[in-house]
Amino acid sequence: MGFFDFLTEEIAIDLGTANTLIIHDDKVVVDSPSIVARDRISGKIIAVGREANMMQGKTHENIKTIRPLKDGVIADFDASEKMINMFIKNIPALKKKWFPPALRMVICIPSGITEVEMRAVKESAERVNGKEVYLIHEPMAAAIGIGLDIMQPKGNMIVDIGGGTTEIAVIALGGIVCDKSVKIAGDVFTNDIIYYMRTQHNLYVGESTAENIKIKIGSATEDLQAPPDEMSVQGRDLLTGKPKQVSITYREIAKALDKSILRVEDAVMETLSQTPPELAADIYNTGIYLAGGGSMLRGLDRRLSQKTDLPVYIAEDPLRAVVRGTGIALKNLERYKSILIK
Repeated sequence: MGFFDFLTEEIAIDLGTANTLIIHDDKVVVDSPSIVARDRISGKIIAVGREANMMQGKTHENIKTIRPLKDGVIADFDASEKMINMFIKNIPALKKKWFPPALRMVICIPSGITEVEMRAVKESAERVNGKEVYLIHEPMAAAIGIGLDIMQPKGNMIVDIGGGTTEIAVIALGGIVCDKSVKIAGDVFTNDIIYYMRTQHNLYVGESTAENIKIKIGSATEDLQAPPDEMSVQGRDLLTGKPKQVSITYREIAKALDKSILRVEDAVMETLSQTPPELAADIYNTGIYLAGGGSMLRGLDRRLSQKTDLPVYIAEDPLRAVVRGTGIALKNLERYKSILIK
């Protein structure tokens, strides 16, 4: 270990469309919504993460909230760089340092990402003092985070439903054998709910409210074993313009999300149909693993299981499976060198 290593700090980042998570010293030190608020006049970033999230949908014309990542990739280069920078600066252990340490980073990227988008992520990381930057594909990170041994000659299927993309991959021998990335995930579910409230209830609700509905009573099927209570939703009446409240049930949300979930099902079926027979045999025995926030949608595991005739398992703490895997890859760089992209 040289003097340089002594000055180097290691961090693992899951740069997500909806949430950004950072691990440092085996602890999740940042878990924040991927959102920034910018002052339109000065161009300064006034808030990131939770604080900016609370402003969403409630800003006046001088403040704009931006989600710098769209569909799992960087859409606003400048904002995402400032956001990563502020998140890293806020890591308690790094705050105490006299000068900013050099960083060794492993960053998670969607598997359907292009070279240009990959470079954007790397450059952002290098600008915030990243001396050694490695990238890892999301389904890989999710598999490691779930606790699968991905180096084995055994097939495993991962479905990672995030905010911007759903990543489906069959992994064996430390590589992705076949994968599919569809842009149907948490954000689309949220928009489905907004659209449903407008068309069925003449109620205009914002993104935060729709997100809340999805978490409280969201469902992938209309027959749940333990259904949640109905929920009161407030918004603006599209006919009168007055604020109003309506009650909705989980069955309505299942209807609203049905089309999008069908598309996720189709993508899973398509990936299965491209899987080599030996790996298909493995998957028949091991089943399908779900990770990502979207996998917490009630009844989704059952619905996928009925569609594929395979057992479906949800990762424990699915929101953090990807960042956990990224952190494990960072700690065991030598072992996972072959799957990291330098």
